[in-house]
Amino acid sequence: MSSCPRCGGAVAVGQEYCLECGLTLPGSGRMGPTPVDPRKLAVPLLLAGLVAAAGATAAIALTRESTAATEIVTATGGSKVVSPPTAANGNRLVTWPLDKSGWTNILVSVPTVSGRDAALARAAQARRRGVRDVGVLDSSRFPSLHSGYWVVFAGIYTSEPEAASRLREAKAAQPGARSARISR
Repeated sequence: MSSCPRCGGAVAVGQEYCLECGLTLPGSGRMGPTPVDPRKLAVPLLLAGLVAAAGATAAIALTRESTAATEIVTATGGSKVVSPPTAANGNRLVTWPLDKSGWTNILVSVPTVSGRDAALARAAQARRRGVRDVGVLDSSRFPSLHSGYWVVFAGIYTSEPEAASRLREAKAAQPGARSARISR
């Protein structure tokens, strides 16, 4: 405890006013803590800056890619087949002609999230069961189909009756098979 400079009354540490005479008391309690000398902060701030710069340099060095040319391929809404795919048993799959509309027998539709390999496996299974002219196509490339599926099909026909005549063979391998028109 200390005393008031005007009246000599008792004053507690951090007290802003004298309780006897009302004098505003000087000190750090009233105005907050005493400001820190900026020269005392220089060293910690300099060290923090050096650590941050070293960390940034290390991060850039560790994540830098090689300067070798890398081809970036972006696919949206479908896929591009570079070479004719083959089924798992080594037989070639039928490829739907890019400029042709027609009829086919759809054996099964596999969601694209399941992957093309799942559709290829179903196509190979159909071939093992005796279905001829089996292929896989991306439904997102054909407006007549619901997009988002790999479609396993059997045959390319010019008319619905022609596709229907081979539907029994398709249903023997896949009971849910159906005829459908494929258009560009």
